[in-house]
Amino acid sequence: MSAKVKKWEPDDFELQMTTHWSFPNRGDWATHDAKYRGNWSPYIPRNIILRYSKENDLVLDQFAGGGTTLVEAKLLNRDIIGVDVNDAAIDRCKEKTNFEYENANGKVYINKGDARDLNFIPDSSIDLICTHPPYADIIKYSENIKEDLSLLKVKDFLEEMKKVAAESHRVLKKDKFCAILMGDTRQKGCMIPMSFEVMKIFENAGFKLKEIIIKEQHNCKATGYWKTNSIKYNFLLIAHEYLFVFKK
Repeated sequence: MSAKVKKWEPDDFELQMTTHWSFPNRGDWATHDAKYRGNWSPYIPRNIILRYSKENDLVLDQFAGGGTTLVEAKLLNRDIIGVDVNDAAIDRCKEKTNFEYENANGKVYINKGDARDLNFIPDSSIDLICTHPPYADIIKYSENIKEDLSLLKVKDFLEEMKKVAAESHRVLKKDKFCAILMGDTRQKGCMIPMSFEVMKIFENAGFKLKEIIIKEQHNCKATGYWKTNSIKYNFLLIAHEYLFVFKK
């Protein structure tokens, strides 16, 4: 794995200072790639980890997916627990974090599990949660894994996110941070503000809202089919997500 790596650090990294984040170059250092559908740019977890944790802290990503957060935690000398219900995600996480680099000393623990029931993680043991849940059924990550939240319609997804929020609150240490990237969707031409519903769910679980960051999306150019329909049915293409940072 290491032999194929061209560079271990981003060339142009600067810690974000405002509530508007935009990463046109999605990041190709270490073992990162964009091959896992819906995975986030490594610039996002890098910013979160550097700002809201310190070296040797224990980070949690309970929707580990393509392993981006796990790679960043290892590179930045944080230990991390990665959890996912999907064997394909687990295998990818193992592959992506299977590298040796002299400055990367974070330990990676990968568990097959459900974000709604983290019974293998003790209360108040996590220093930072940094995660990117599915956005209901916008991208389906499996066909028949019953625990997979990406198979749920918005209403059911939001109901299950209450359990995710409760478990997040339970495992996080007091005064520590939980960062979650969420997007919205559109039904019958009208916006469904799913991200703000999730924000309220986490507040109701006991979290305080520290930041709302607007994260620009760069893969939604209005061309062809979408351009035609955007004009024909009079709707704008969603070109942003929300990164919520909560404090316990």
